[in-house]
Amino acid sequence: MMQRRNFIKNTILATGALSLPLSGNEIFAANVFPASSVANNFKKSIMWNTVNIQGSVLEKCKAVKEAGFQGIEFMSHMDRKEVLDAVKATGLTISSVCNSARGNITHADPAQRQEAVEGVVVALEDVVAYGTNALLLVPGRVNETVSYDECWDRSVECVKKLVPVAEKLKVMICIENVWNNFLLSPLEACRYVDQFNSPFVKFYFDCGNILMYGWPEQWIKILGERIARIHIKEFSKQIADKQGRASGFRAPLTEGDVDWPKVMEALRNSYKHEWLATEMGVRTLEDMKDLSGRLDKILSM
Repeated sequence: MMQRRNFIKNTILATGALSLPLSGNEIFAANVFPASSVANNFKKSIMWNTVNIQGSVLEKCKAVKEAGFQGIEFMSHMDRKEVLDAVKATGLTISSVCNSARGNITHADPAQRQEAVEGVVVALEDVVAYGTNALLLVPGRVNETVSYDECWDRSVECVKKLVPVAEKLKVMICIENVWNNFLLSPLEACRYVDQFNSPFVKFYFDCGNILMYGWPEQWIKILGERIARIHIKEFSKQIADKQGRASGFRAPLTEGDVDWPKVMEALRNSYKHEWLATEMGVRTLEDMKDLSGRLDKILSM
């Protein structure tokens, strides 16, 4: 374990001399930036943590396939062999990976921030092993103990450590907009991404998360080619007003306040990648089939 930790630490500190396993890298190396300026055909994926049906990884993958999805956004730090065996058996594609490393890159303790960075390096390795090219990363959280400027400075410090690793592996670090009181305007989100001056720092845009303080079609247009992945999620302001803010996500897909025709128009005009991943919880195969059908409806808009 100590050897592993030292290796990762040295990897982060050195911009060259990276010796990580590259199995699967060749699969996507030529496709980090699609030849066309805008994706012509979108593919359907689903976030692993939303698949709440019972069963093994293989059984869940079979259900995802049966429901009509083409890919899965897996979590990092899972059993790689189990994941790869399951997708091979089902013919699914791993569309991206969501970082689930322990730690917080905006923690007040520099040692804990470093530990979080080391965990993200493992997540980047997962991306390569799975033959995909995008890692979802939440850039910290502003709260009563972490001020806005501290969140900015600490997260930037950590992402800068990760950029050389991402560039070597040809993996895009995709910053997501979540309810973390941070990056609250599309112009600021652009500034955040652009400061790294790297094609391997991008944005992971969540359509539903933005409804409390913006309009997704506007964000998509402004962020443009900075967006490398999309989360498809619904939100109802009416439900949120009556039942509490988080309850807004209970609205079924296409039955909330996201203007999906405008979102799809914006995506077709500026989104350069092909994957759209749902992030809405399902408990049964029937739930997942219904979600897949609703996504089909959105794709037809």
